[in-house]
Amino acid sequence: MVGIVLASHGGFADGIAQSAQMLFGEQTNFAHVILKPEEGPDDVRGKMEKAIASFDDQDEVLFLVDLWGGTPFNQANTLSDGHDNWAIVSGLNLPMVVQALTERMMNDKATAHEIATAVIAPAIDGIKTKPSDLMPKTEAAAPAQSEGKATGSSKTIPEGTVLGDGHIKYVLARIDSRLLHGQVATGWIPAMKPDRVIVVSDSVAKDELRKSMIREAAPAGVKAHTVPLKKMEEIAKDPRFGDTHALLLFENPEDVLRAIKAGVDIKEVNVGSMSYSEGDVNANNVLSMNQKDVDTFRELEKMGVKFDVRKVPSDSPSNMDAILNKAQTLLDEKNK
Repeated sequence: MVGIVLASHGGFADGIAQSAQMLFGEQTNFAHVILKPEEGPDDVRGKMEKAIASFDDQDEVLFLVDLWGGTPFNQANTLSDGHDNWAIVSGLNLPMVVQALTERMMNDKATAHEIATAVIAPAIDGIKTKPSDLMPKTEAAAPAQSEGKATGSSKTIPEGTVLGDGHIKYVLARIDSRLLHGQVATGWIPAMKPDRVIVVSDSVAKDELRKSMIREAAPAGVKAHTVPLKKMEEIAKDPRFGDTHALLLFENPEDVLRAIKAGVDIKEVNVGSMSYSEGDVNANNVLSMNQKDVDTFRELEKMGVKFDVRKVPSDSPSNMDAILNKAQTLLDEKNK
């Protein structure tokens, strides 16, 4: 596995490392090195040497540094002499680190050179402005393939057309009150490789601001849509979506149950997070439930639906039955 060293002037690298591990969990073969104001080149070099010595594989090392030509870069460059497999990328930002960890997670045989190449486009694409017209103008890209042709959208494909086997594929169905956010965009989407993210929510489908934010949060190459339950029922039965691999996002278990009863073929649900509302109890540090939630999960369980309780793919699954038992106990005590 490639060892990754983040290096910067001041605490920048420490902060980015902390942010990345909030998304991916604790990482091995991953170090962050900073140059403090009172330190010099030898200090940061020594920290880099110590970090590299802690890696399982010291033949494959990737440095992600803040500034080309700065002290962290210069020391990484000196250390790299004689190590043809090592690589350095400057312009350190969070999308760059996220992509590096994603590449490594998806292929632990990837080389430092391969990961270095893969992080550049996401690092650049991560620079955006609002309003969007503040971005410098670039040359127009080649005309993109139409959404319908690329993903099987029913808007441009004649009704009655059957694509693939005529059945939409659900690569993941997730309950997450935050819907499409960092853990989904940087963890589950790279792991499950959907070509479309579908947020299924009657309330969010009516909220233009939230719909816009969801579209913008989708990583490059993945379409994100928000639909009410009735529309999801139609999509599930439409053979024009037979080539679509979808990641479904729900805010709560009640919407999952409604979708399944409406014919959406969900056999397993990833339970990610459920935010606290008045009347809830904290079943664990990320799942808050009321009695309706617990009863709904139990009903789904009786229908044969399996639960995968994880925030991110690298987490170990938690025991859903134990979580529901704890929630029920807390609710019973609360209602005494």
